[in-house]
Amino acid sequence: MMKNKVVRLTKRPNGFPSKETWSNSIDEVREIDKDEILVKNLYVSLDPAMRGWLNETRSYIPPVKIGEVMRAGTIGEVIKSKNSKFNEGDILSGWGGVQQYSISNGEGYFKVPTTQIPLPTYIGTLGMPGMTAYFGILEEGKIKEGDTVLVSAAAGAVGSIVGQIAKIKGCKVVGIAGGKDKCDYVVNELGFDGCVDYKNESVVRGIKRECPDGIDVYFDNVGGEILDAALVFLRIGARIVVCGAISQYNEMSAKGPNNYLSLLVNRASMKGMVVFDYAKNYPTATKEMSQWILDGTLKSKEDIYEGIENFYEVFKKLFNGEKKGKLILKL
Repeated sequence: MMKNKVVRLTKRPNGFPSKETWSNSIDEVREIDKDEILVKNLYVSLDPAMRGWLNETRSYIPPVKIGEVMRAGTIGEVIKSKNSKFNEGDILSGWGGVQQYSISNGEGYFKVPTTQIPLPTYIGTLGMPGMTAYFGILEEGKIKEGDTVLVSAAAGAVGSIVGQIAKIKGCKVVGIAGGKDKCDYVVNELGFDGCVDYKNESVVRGIKRECPDGIDVYFDNVGGEILDAALVFLRIGARIVVCGAISQYNEMSAKGPNNYLSLLVNRASMKGMVVFDYAKNYPTATKEMSQWILDGTLKSKEDIYEGIENFYEVFKKLFNGEKKGKLILKL
């Protein structure tokens, strides 16, 4: 009988999760039934949204239940199939969770093409973060050539793609990131026009320096004080895309913006977006972004660590600034 290493939710955290939030176990892998597939997970996606999935509150997706396998996106290989839609050897992306093997009826799984694009890219730039960036900046941000776009968490999995897409579409793009190393990466490697170092300078002064004429679109991944600072610089008709609020996820009570009246004065909008709303259009985004990757227009960076037993240590990197690009756990 095959053995399966599994990470399960043990208790709901208050504030930042402790190691005891999850437990590790070794389970036996049962035989699959009719219409099921057995997937050997190769890579697990780690995303800030995981923190929100731990809270027993109303959200866009039900919380992970106590005792359940920790929810996560995965890339894996079908090693057994009794489902006519999938064959042994198929590489699939889906929601396999933080475990070595997953059994599924195939719902929510998609075949990954075997191309010259590395597999981890399909849970990064061509996975949920990339889809979030693509539809967030194009459909919700409604960018047009010549717009000034400000992006927070600009060195992260979503922000790095948002800024590059905005550059491809002819915008001026300024990032906000923590530390000189990340700011240099955003400008020198990703091609942003400028970057504000929120750890070493006033965010308000930094935005004023980099965006002297104001901003047309702010793509918000962090919330809190940085969102408040961006509100000061909105131009008439500006759009704020609320994608995430990583600065607030581990707080006992989230803080809203003080400068929200800027939305009124500037006839601006602030709208939340959830990537699952665009699921039917993922193939369109995948096709376009794949071409950008292949022709070198869009750079994809994966920060990969190994070993399911290291899940908690790698999870912490989502919030302590110790990563660039997409955080991935290799199994």
